[in-house]
Amino acid sequence: MSTPNTPDTPNTRTAVVTGGSRGIGRRVVTRLAADGLAVVVGYAGNQVEAEAAVKEVEAIGGRAIAVRADVADEHAMAALFDTAEQTFGGVDVVVHAAARMPLAPLAELDLADLDDLHRTNIRGTFVVDQQAVRRLRPGGALVNFSSSVVGLAFPNYSAYAASKGAVEAMTLVLAREMRGRDVTVNVVAPGPTATDLFLGANDEQRVAQLAAQPPLQRLGTPDDIAEVVAFLASPAGHWVNGQVLRANGGII
Repeated sequence: MSTPNTPDTPNTRTAVVTGGSRGIGRRVVTRLAADGLAVVVGYAGNQVEAEAAVKEVEAIGGRAIAVRADVADEHAMAALFDTAEQTFGGVDVVVHAAARMPLAPLAELDLADLDDLHRTNIRGTFVVDQQAVRRLRPGGALVNFSSSVVGLAFPNYSAYAASKGAVEAMTLVLAREMRGRDVTVNVVAPGPTATDLFLGANDEQRVAQLAAQPPLQRLGTPDDIAEVVAFLASPAGHWVNGQVLRANGGII
């Protein structure tokens, strides 16, 4: 775990971002920091990238720490949130971006991969959300991640899409359970986005096909998705609640 580069103040808004060392989560970290939030970068194992994310935040004058924690381990996640509160004084935004994405036809997917995916994508979301709703201060926001593939039904994505369908269901229920708390709960469901995870899971031909599908005729970028998250996390987005935002450039 790293330490913050400057002393904190009581009025700092703080974000916890799981999966914050790479991809969309990494861009969310720097985008929220640019809005003045202190950020806890949650990561599973890549300490080098997590510390690099912290340095990016510090380079723009922000504050961040990196904390290693398995999102599906309730004790580890409780400790991460404890650290956020002890370091920055509280938690105002939680962005749960950590996920697995093994791809194969349903008939061929190894069930061990299915179990690992469910542990991270479903149990992990449940565990992170439990901590979020226990800790978020009034005016706060919880943002989970789904995927537009839930509706697009691409071949080879059955397990991943099923897990993200579960994320959408629990998030929409949770938004209603938070009545009276002044905390918003939403899901961002990106379409094909140019991350290492996506590019590593698809060959060049498939990437080109997916990039041609949106009317905007390109893949999404981590910046595109981070802007949506930043809006939902901001006071300007606080009237958006209990929604699935399909940020995919118009694929239908």
